[in-house]
Amino acid sequence: MLDSETLATFAEAAARRHGEAIAVRTSRPGRWPRLSYAELAEVVRRVAGGLLALGVEQGERVAILAETRPEWTVVDLAVAAVGAVSVPVYPTNSPEECRWVLTDSGAGVLVCEDAAQAAKVAPLRPGLPRLRHVLTMTSAGLGGLLDRAGTVPAAELDRRAAGVRPADLATIIYTSGTTGDPKGCLITHANWAASLRALDAVVPVTAGATVYLYLPLAHMLARVVQLDTLRRGAVLHLFGGDIRSVVPELAQVRPQFLPSVPRLFEKVHARVLTVLEQASAADRAEFRAALALGRAVRSALDRGETVAPQRMREFAEVDGKWLQLVRAAFGGRLEQALTGAAPIAPEVLEFFHACGVPVNEGYGMTETTAVLTLNRAGARRFGTVGRPVDGVRIRIAPDGEVLAKGDNIFGGYHRNAAATAEALADGWLRTGDLGEVDGDGYLRITGRKKDLIITAAGKNLSPANIENDLRQCRWIANAVLHGDRRPYPVALITLDAEEIVGWARERGLPADVEELAAHPVVRRLIQDETDRVNARYARPERIRRFALLGNDFTVASGELTPSLKVRRAVVDARYRDVLDALYAD
Repeated sequence: MLDSETLATFAEAAARRHGEAIAVRTSRPGRWPRLSYAELAEVVRRVAGGLLALGVEQGERVAILAETRPEWTVVDLAVAAVGAVSVPVYPTNSPEECRWVLTDSGAGVLVCEDAAQAAKVAPLRPGLPRLRHVLTMTSAGLGGLLDRAGTVPAAELDRRAAGVRPADLATIIYTSGTTGDPKGCLITHANWAASLRALDAVVPVTAGATVYLYLPLAHMLARVVQLDTLRRGAVLHLFGGDIRSVVPELAQVRPQFLPSVPRLFEKVHARVLTVLEQASAADRAEFRAALALGRAVRSALDRGETVAPQRMREFAEVDGKWLQLVRAAFGGRLEQALTGAAPIAPEVLEFFHACGVPVNEGYGMTETTAVLTLNRAGARRFGTVGRPVDGVRIRIAPDGEVLAKGDNIFGGYHRNAAATAEALADGWLRTGDLGEVDGDGYLRITGRKKDLIITAAGKNLSPANIENDLRQCRWIANAVLHGDRRPYPVALITLDAEEIVGWARERGLPADVEELAAHPVVRRLIQDETDRVNARYARPERIRRFALLGNDFTVASGELTPSLKVRRAVVDARYRDVLDALYAD
């Protein structure tokens, strides 16, 4: 971890190494639109001084409730600098979800993004006796911390940082909570260091390169990307705050590295298909030929094979005419993208690889400090989540569960000995995922143990694969398979509003998604897509019936976690009558 053993001296170590190079930049207006490494270290030190002036003790919990922005990064590193423990809270969390995290963690200080987030937790204060201070990232809030910094001797700051040890707790990150209350994962400074070491050989980010980050910093993947970017001397460019503007911002920022969840790549892929559908037959044929040539040539180059000069000239011609248009959607300079947190179809990955946008799928959990396996240049196999990174061992239990061991594995769940005992045994983490390892060491995730469906006929079904295949359809936003103790599988399907409304408008159909969900023409369209997906599966696994919902699942409704995983129990309960109707005959 640079030349520091803990995060307590991380900012200062980065400043010594990278000096006046740009560290953090953002598309969002605010206090710090740009910070050099030297400036970042200075403001981190001042905020740390302000925290000490507030009386923040070593090991005390400091919660952060905010969107991804420079202030988040500063506060996070300042909390580490005083030996306190950061507790990220998703900005989309409901008041009740905030209450749970603040209560369970025992947070003494809460730093909110703005007055609106502070107002959300204000009614909770009487039930949070340990919460002494609620600050905001505004001029009055964070500015107040900066003003207090001068009252704390520099020697006290140095003493506090020097007292932090690798085995000390660095952060408590709460899981998404697809079932029950979220559990707080205890992550030490040593866990962070192990994950960063593991990324050394597999992430090609270099000093000066730009990493674009729009993922919530409350999520483990975004946190590890933040730290890995800053230790390498790269530029951490934080999005402007509007998720709908991510693609236009990518074209402006032109990053070399992009961590994301699958939905972004799926949306860009769908847009390309939309444009292609509107092109002439000749252009469609030429693009498909370019795609085939791009796939063949780039795969050969990945294997280290020599490509004939004439074929390379043909490739260069179609690449410049067609495939670069896809790269332009990401700014044209993307060297590597990372996708995780949810499955992505191999076809989507193959498409972007052919176009010169290498999207490497990885696998990890909050409990593993973000990383376990990763595909990478020269060691990429579509349909898998890659090989284990350095320092990580993977094995498959007799029941098919993926087990993992390494220094990046967490120490357990906060105040939850039963869940800890269930998750950890003899140093191995039971991930809860089902998988298989091929002869070359690549891990394939086949499902989630707790999501396993056992039909009335005794057939075991893993819903993730067929749901993922359905989501690749440009008209479909989400799909949830159902069938536990039922005679056959059925599905709840939601429409992609952006795609389906445009399609409907061209055909003179209603522009309202709820009306479209009930329209026979749209139902026929989705039936055709379902039939196409069903053809890939054995008969007992096929979706026999589906219901088209007039609304998508959302975080606000509680049907999705903040990391966009479906809360199946919530969906099953909310749409119980709809599901029952699918079996009524």
